Amino acid sequence: MPVFFQQQINETTRLGIWKIEETEEFFKSNVPQHRDVTHPHKRLQHLAGRFLLQFLFPGFPYELIQIAETRKPFLPNEEYHFSISHCGDYAGAIVSKSQRVGVDVELMRPLVRQLVPKFLSDKEKALLYPDTILEQSTLFWSAKEAVFKWYGEGKVDFREHIHLLKQHEGTETIDCFFSKTKTDLTIHYRYFDHLTLAWVVS
Repeated sequence: MPVFFQQQINETTRLGIWKIEETEEFFKSNVPQHRDVTHPHKRLQHLAGRFLLQFLFPGFPYELIQIAETRKPFLPNEEYHFSISHCGDYAGAIVSKSQRVGVDVELMRPLVRQLVPKFLSDKEKALLYPDTILEQSTLFWSAKEAVFKWYGEGKVDFREHIHLLKQHEGTETIDCFFSKTKTDLTIHYRYFDHLTLAWVVS
């Protein structure tokens, strides 16, 4: 069973990353496909993400998932709050019975360094260390994606609305201010060899 990472965040919130090694038939025998996904690998990611929801909470009613106009998946009765992310051969998910959540997983790719001016302000760029720019740039993108998914209402400008204030390496957290709702957030993160994970619970 390829559980790459798993963590109990609190009494009502669980987080996990699944390394996709199974076939599409395996996932389809366990979870329904909620929308037409034509690309085979994206379809596999889609199914793995939903499989992971029920792996984290065995009673998760994934057959009730609906998709909002912002493309955020949700349950109409909000019995669970959840967020899904996928990249490469990995699917990540966070599920909570009581709190709004957002999660993002990213593979470290050199392309992210070219995108830095589009999603980081000058103050945020000053937080980057020269010898870890790739890792931190990937992490900061992942952190902002997690906040975007936590918010769930769309129309977010990563530079204008999501402000990363300070990275605390000892506690693996980032202080954040989300200006759209004037909310102080703590973004949690983990580095892996080739992967970053960021999540928000609030």
